[in-house]
Formats: sequence, structure tokens, C-alpha cells
Amino acid sequence: MRAIFNPSRASGTVQAPPSKTAAHRLLIAASLGTVPVTVSPLSMSEDVRATLDCARALGASVEEVGDAVRITPGGESADVFPCRESGSTLRFFLPLALLRDRESCFTGSMRLMERPLGVYEDLCREQELTLIHTPEGIRVRGPLRAGKFRVRGDVSSQFVTGLLFALPCLAEDSTLVITPPVVSLPYIDVTAETLSAAGIRLERGTTPDGGIVFRIPGDQTYRLTDGKVEGDYSNAALPDAFNFIGGDVTVTGLRADSAQGDAAYREDYQKLAAGHAEIDITDTPDLGPVLMALGGMLRGVTLTGTARLRIKESDRGAAMASELAKFGIRAEVAEDRIEVFPAVPQRPTVPVESWNDHRVAMACSILLSQTGGELDGAEAVRKSWPEYYDVLRSLGVGVETRES
Repeated sequence: MRAIFNPSRASGTVQAPPSKTAAHRLLIAASLGTVPVTVSPLSMSEDVRATLDCARALGASVEEVGDAVRITPGGESADVFPCRESGSTLRFFLPLALLRDRESCFTGSMRLMERPLGVYEDLCREQELTLIHTPEGIRVRGPLRAGKFRVRGDVSSQFVTGLLFALPCLAEDSTLVITPPVVSLPYIDVTAETLSAAGIRLERGTTPDGGIVFRIPGDQTYRLTDGKVEGDYSNAALPDAFNFIGGDVTVTGLRADSAQGDAAYREDYQKLAAGHAEIDITDTPDLGPVLMALGGMLRGVTLTGTARLRIKESDRGAAMASELAKFGIRAEVAEDRIEVFPAVPQRPTVPVESWNDHRVAMACSILLSQTGGELDGAEAVRKSWPEYYDVLRSLGVGVETRES
């Protein structure tokens, strides 16, 4: 799909979309319970649909009614977990599949199948469980045994979340140690908050070297009753960015006391407005693309903690540097640091590319709203915010979408 932009000024009010971070976790907690739970509101993005598909594989019945889903656990489970392109879905459900003494197969896009699973590969090797990559997908077999687990904290918090969901289901107690440095800590906080809401007990502490330790009683039962999904700070950062380039946009529906790490974007934007800013995105990698775009339009930005951008849906640092160059904005990408130099953005003479990455597509749309131009692969936004271009039009942004 191609999106064609005309220069325009965004103005109006927009409701923040439901949080994909919260939705994943609530849907899984509901699927592991014993009673039906309604989870809402939901934006039926590709990632959310992947989690719904895998909830069905766990044996949950899924009934969609508008922007709500009724999850009824306890049905017949399946052996194939279709994850589409969702790294969260893959890493959250894989330990749950390992609870079973039978083979399961995780399927998804080629890019998803290439994303690192080293933490789980090490775990399966230690417990002599099966985790193998095949042409059909990733095949795993349990049963996982309770005990002491050590997970590197500098790879992805998604591995921690997956184990935190699975370990309470084991008959015996377990301990999960996360070795420092711990990245994306707010995502772990959101998981712990969801587990608490589902009646799961965790004892959380710290290790002498600054890591985190969870002591997890076994034989617990999920009892989620409230499936309300809060607003999403990660995506709210996009319309809010217009306020720093001449727009007048109010974003509603965000929880002030949210544990979402990407709530940091509000402080980050103030830094960008004040001058050339240095911002550490170790805990907020999803903000990288929009901070690069907005920083280039304002006074420049230096991002640190950027190494993990290479293993997202695209190599996000390199992708954004390539696309920013089409606007006349220079970016230098190093191992764990990105420098973006300010410039007045120019209308690209060739189409901008999304790199099949929703965050890249949305970040580039902010620039295109100022310069005009075309975005190829615009459908990438369906991964997290299918209604994105409709929202832009509601704010007065001149954008037309055409199927390629």
C-alpha cells in the first residue's frame, strides 16, 4: 500500500489507541484462567490477532464483539501457534507451550523466525528439552521443570515475561534471576502488574550486583476478572509529536500512573524542543524512530542504548537513517549510539520506504505531513495501529492511501 501525503497542519483531539503491551498480557492471563473474561478495548492489530490465535492454541475460546474479546479458557488445545510477525507473542507463549509434554510448532514470518531466542535455547539445553528450528517453524517440547532460572537482562524483557507467565503454573516453586544490566525494565513492571491483577503471587527482590530476582510459588491459579486495556503511550507519541512542529493536537485516554516505559516520550519531547538532546532509549527502544524523526526536524538528537534497534522488525537505526537522508536529514549510526543532525526537511524526490516496520512507517509519516511525498509499504502500521491513517485524516493531515 502507498500513502500519499500533502503538506498540512495537524489539529484536533485523538483518543490514544489501546495499549498493545497491556493487551498481550491481559489476553494471556485470561487464557490461563478458569472463568470467562472480557478484554477491552482492543485495536485488532496484526500483533493482537497473533496473540488471539495463540490463545486459541492454548485452548481458549475467543469471541470478538466490536472492540472487545470474550476469552473462555479450558477448551481443547492445539499444537500450532501462529505468531505472524509478533515477537512478543512468540516469546510470551513459547514457555507456556513448554509446560506440555507434547510437541508444539511456532510459525510466523521469515523475519520473526530469525529473531533471537538464545535465552530459551539455553534453557532447553539445560533441561534437555526440545527447541529446534525447522523449515515449518520452531518446534518445542516440554515438560518444563521448576527450579532456578538465570536470564540475561540485556537481551529482551520478553523472555522474562514469558517465564513469569509460565512458572506459576508449575507444581513446584521457582526462582528467576535476571542478571544486570536489565533493559526495558518498564515492560517487566507491566507484566508484574498484570500478574498481580490475575491473583499471581511474586516475591521480587534485587541481587547484590544490581540484578532482579523473582521468587515464584508453584501451583498457582490465574484469576483475572478485570480485562480493561489502558491507552498506549508508544503510539500516542506519534500524534503528540505534531505539537512540536506547529500542530495543535490533544491526546486523551492515557493513564497518568501507567507503568508503560514509553510514557517517557513526553519528557523526551521537551528535551528535543529545548535544544540538541541526548536521550537514553535502553528502556524505550520503540521510541527510537519517532525521536530520530522529530529530532531531525528540531535541534538534533543523540540517542544512546540503541544496539537492540537492530533486532526489531527492521534494523531500525539503519532504516531510519536511510529514510531521513531522503528528507535531507543526516544520521550517523554506531554500535550503541545514533546521532541525528538537524535540517529543514525537504520533500523526498523518491518514495519513502517503511521497511515493513510499523514504527518506521509512522515516524516517517510525521515528516511527510510537513513536506508531502509518498510512503511505500504503508500497510506496515497494521501491525500495531490499523486505524492510523484514519486518525491522521481526522486531525486534518492530508493523506490518501492506495493499494499497490
